[in-house]
Amino acid sequence: KVITCKAAVAWGPSQPLKIEEVQVAPPKAMEVRIKVHYTSLCHTDLVFWQAEGHTPIFPRIFGHEAAGVIESVGEGVTDLKVGDCVLPVFTGECKECKHCKSEESNMCDLLRIDTERGVMMSDGNSRFSINGKPIHHFLGTSTFSEYTVAHAGCVAKINPKAPLDKVCVLSCGVPTGMGATLNAGKPKKGSIVAVFGLGAVGLAACEGARIAGAARIIGIDFNNERSERAKQFGVTEFINPKEYEKPIQQVIAEKTDGGVDCSVECTGSIEAMVQALECCHDGWGVAVLAGVPRADAVFKTNPVNFLSEKTLKGTFFGNYKPRTDLPGLVEMYLNGELELDKFVTDKVSFSDINKAFDHMLKGEGLRTVIKVIQD
Repeated sequence: KVITCKAAVAWGPSQPLKIEEVQVAPPKAMEVRIKVHYTSLCHTDLVFWQAEGHTPIFPRIFGHEAAGVIESVGEGVTDLKVGDCVLPVFTGECKECKHCKSEESNMCDLLRIDTERGVMMSDGNSRFSINGKPIHHFLGTSTFSEYTVAHAGCVAKINPKAPLDKVCVLSCGVPTGMGATLNAGKPKKGSIVAVFGLGAVGLAACEGARIAGAARIIGIDFNNERSERAKQFGVTEFINPKEYEKPIQQVIAEKTDGGVDCSVECTGSIEAMVQALECCHDGWGVAVLAGVPRADAVFKTNPVNFLSEKTLKGTFFGNYKPRTDLPGLVEMYLNGELELDKFVTDKVSFSDINKAFDHMLKGEGLRTVIKVIQD
């Protein structure tokens, strides 16, 4: 049956979200309907809400970091059932394509991220409407709603013991940064790791370096106020490039006897990407790009950097396969190996969702968790 519930609808670029009564259609074949308990605001939501440099698709329901419970399942869904605790994810895992069958890739051919699609892929229609008028989806998740519909391949079943207000941040930012270090950079115990950008993704990269047993974790950021918080994520040294006259890659090389073993770039800045590569040690240094640049950006560096046996790698969602790997990250959290609580710096009610946008616009905190379903 159609469910009428509350959703935070964006009616236009940068306009405050408005809590509306929306109709959510039942799931069709290979889809599930999820009761969203908690969601958090990611910078990607903010970027597409502002719609600067992106196709404006409105009205739209944003949100893609969340945790909830399966309310109903569509035809053909066999590995999810009503009552399962889940994380909806902006990318998927069909388990059938070449990428899903490869141990090297998580870029599913069928369910890869599509920021331009505002409808369900099965029939090209939206599952959201207000008085018969369709409301667009976002990233196949649209978690700023009490109920949402997602493709079953974009939903990870997790341990029901996990606190949903904490593990919701595992839907995007934390795995992206942590996996960039652990799965792409693969630093050895005792190594030196540099992380460019100390926002949520960058600090997750630092967390990955901490888990890997790095001896030194160097955090690079223009904002000195981020240095103290970074210590909670294992950062041992903080560098603000504004405070040096030399190129920062040269400063890092001098501080590390020739360069770092692994660097992770989490800003999307082309300049930082070049610095991340060039601050690596020759012979074995690995630079990982996790930040998303502008569409027209061009990366330039001297080929000698590669001839001297430095490696440049890219990563998508931290190289994690969502359905296969996210349940294990939840277990790491439950076992105390992964510290998620420190990523959650504020909590607000669903009616105050615009406060989460205010916090992010002001650069305050890391993740604001929004309680969607009220008890």
